[in-house]
Amino acid sequence: MKTALILSGGGARGAYQVGVLKAIAQLLPRSDVNPFQIICGTSSGAINAAKVATEADDFHSAIKGLEDIWSNLSSDQIHKVGYFDIIKSILKIVMSFFHSGIAKGESLSLFNNQPLYNLLKRSIDIARLDKMIHQEHLHALSISALGYSSGQNISFFQGHESLKFWRRSRRIGAKTILEHKHLMASLALPALFPAVPINREYFGDGALRQSAPMSSALHLGADKLLVIGVSGTSETVDERTVTEHSPTIAQVLGNLLNSAFIDALEEDVQMLERFNKLASYLSVEQQVEMQIRPVELLVIKPKVKFDQLATDYARDLPRSMRFLLSMIGANKKGGGSSLASYILFEKHYCQALINSGYEDAMAQAEEIRQFVGVCEL
Repeated sequence: MKTALILSGGGARGAYQVGVLKAIAQLLPRSDVNPFQIICGTSSGAINAAKVATEADDFHSAIKGLEDIWSNLSSDQIHKVGYFDIIKSILKIVMSFFHSGIAKGESLSLFNNQPLYNLLKRSIDIARLDKMIHQEHLHALSISALGYSSGQNISFFQGHESLKFWRRSRRIGAKTILEHKHLMASLALPALFPAVPINREYFGDGALRQSAPMSSALHLGADKLLVIGVSGTSETVDERTVTEHSPTIAQVLGNLLNSAFIDALEEDVQMLERFNKLASYLSVEQQVEMQIRPVELLVIKPKVKFDQLATDYARDLPRSMRFLLSMIGANKKGGGSSLASYILFEKHYCQALINSGYEDAMAQAEEIRQFVGVCEL
């Protein structure tokens, strides 16, 4: 029986996942190595997934490493934050409207995220994946990205030799040797970070057009899924209020990111829950005949609203970032705190998310112990 860890996207919200993983590591006996044979990551979840997978022989050390990364994070480790760098990028985008060759050979984006690539190279030894798989500490790692030309969501995976390529409507599983460029592609927030060329196509953030976020784990042979989300309960709906102005650019972008990172995962979870309920009405023989198998599912998601939390820490952003956000209406009056919650790569905000994830996971400690199959010490 194989257990999969699914880490969704969400920019800076990925710090929440580290808090959950920290709690899981604490609940496991020290002698236990990686409890997840299959690991799937999207967007910022790809960073966390790759770190755990490449150090699958020491789960506790991997989580400690992730906590160190996120707890000391700053915007300048993700992208260049100087006024000159941002103005240069904006001018390139504007000029491209008038001259198609102005940015030939490079991807247009608001931010230059070369610092992020440098951080990944320092922090994640991607070459260790092959060793982890051969030593059977790991069955597979999957990283999702969107092909801008094909419109297909590709699950790039490296795993056991028995695993094969798969194809479904608008999504493909492609077996490959994973590199840092696959992580960068999955992390390429549209318009904010540059698209990444892989083989014959440019790729962007893996949450885009990801209609079935959990399908990759199932194709790779998972029987149990532990999903760490980056949004609170979908049953909690903000009260509608009368607004005196049209939505700001920041509000629009925030909702677009929510749609990409949150909606598909929540719908996929609900679909699997309905599927499991249907399977429970069938006998084992009927399940085999119909090729249906129930999948054990555990979901851990935030109890706090990250939008509100981001408002408290927005002051930690560099001046150039604060100026840019104010220009597009990301303030208390204009709204847009949802956008800030995705791009606030600052240590105090990330530490707050880690603490939130840790507390939420510890509140489900007994469920987690049962799920990973360990007894309370």
